[in-house]
Order: sequence, then structure tokens, then C-alpha cells
Amino acid sequence: MKIWVDADSCPVRIRQITVKAADRLSLRVIFAANREIPLPKSENVEMAVTENTEQAADVYITENAQKGDLAITRDIPLAKTLVDKGLYVINDRGTIFTKDNINTYLSARNFMYELQANGLAPEKTNSFGKKEIQKFSNLLDSILSKALKARSLGMEI
Repeated sequence: MKIWVDADSCPVRIRQITVKAADRLSLRVIFAANREIPLPKSENVEMAVTENTEQAADVYITENAQKGDLAITRDIPLAKTLVDKGLYVINDRGTIFTKDNINTYLSARNFMYELQANGLAPEKTNSFGKKEIQKFSNLLDSILSKALKARSLGMEI
């Protein structure tokens, strides 16, 4: 199992928590972005710098991630692609994307883009603080534990 991070907009604290979890479980974590991102020092960390084009990091993750890996992204269309490919997918706020809910998130995202295009977008009120960091950390630990346990038993979750 590998952890793939869509690193273009991933907060520093989330990168730190992810690397700490990867180190604890001896998992490889690959941060993909179209530029070098400052990362915590670790033998388990890899920085994949892609071409400086739109969606290049998304394409890299999609082409290289495998079923059963974990991906961390805010990008809902990328999350959909990865869920469909059989990855565990979460965002940096502690939300898990599954086959049961990804289409709802994608529809909401598309609706918001439509509102924005027509000048009707509501104000963004999403905060990112201790509560979101704790929620992310708890979800990351839970998913990694379940996935590794299932893998050791030859099962999928």
C-alpha cells in the first residue's frame, strides 16, 4: 500500500501528519505536484514533480496509483477517478470519498462551479483549523489500520 498526495494545495500540517503515519507503518508516501513542495525529511517520502501543466499531478497519480492505495486530495473529479479505480480516497479535512457518496460530492462541486460562472457563488466560509486537522488525523489512522488489517487477511474493505 502506498499513500498518494495531490500536493499542490495540501497544507503543511497535513503533510506532516501523513509522513508521520507513513513512517509509523513503514509505508511509502508520494507527493505529486507541478513544483517542488517542502516536505518533512523521511526515507518513506518521495516528491514527484510533474510537468508544469494543468492536471499533470492528477494524471501522474491516476497513472501510478494502484487499487488498495490511499489518495489524499481536495480535487473532486480526481477523487472520483481514484474511487472508481479502487483506491481509498480522503481529503485534508477528514472526509472520505466512497462509491456511495462520490457522485453527490461531484454534483455539488459542479453546481457550485455553475453558480460561480454566473456570478452567484456564495461566500466561502470553510475554515481550516484544529478541528479539521484532528478529523483528518483520526480518519487517516482509521483507514490505514483497516486497510492494512484487511490486506493481511487477504480481504478488501
